[in-house]
Amino acid sequence: MSQKAYSPLLKIEEVLPILNRISIFGGLTDKHLYEIFKLLKTVSYDPGEYIYKRGEAPSHIYIIRQGEVKIAIDSKDVSLELITFVTGDCFGETSVIGIQGHTASALSVTSTELLVLERGALLNIFDMDKELFGLLILNIARETSRRLHKADDEILRLVLGKGN
Repeated sequence: MSQKAYSPLLKIEEVLPILNRISIFGGLTDKHLYEIFKLLKTVSYDPGEYIYKRGEAPSHIYIIRQGEVKIAIDSKDVSLELITFVTGDCFGETSVIGIQGHTASALSVTSTELLVLERGALLNIFDMDKELFGLLILNIARETSRRLHKADDEILRLVLGKGN
């Protein structure tokens, strides 16, 4: 996989409306959002380009500024599309605080521009602002719980045969 060029963001007013819609940034003050903005970078992907592959070490939290990203599991026996994220969605946050590799691959469906928060920058927030770090981790845990609950409901629906 080729090394991507990450660029700093210049205008907070272009990014703030997106950040305000992201659940992991819910309840943050304007000061906190500005601190996050200063840490974000942007990167672009072409259609069909992998953002990361299953098993790779997590390195970023991703926010779709523009485009569409498919999360899928591809193996020699099966290909399973799990979810498609669109403009304004966030992904990778659970993986980046975990210690295991990605459980699925992320593939750019269209020309895609992402806002990214590096794992190291997230961890540095702990030293910089413990209140902000605590809020982010709590929000990531809540989002993870919501997704797990939704997955549990889907598994239960399939097991009980109500999927058809």
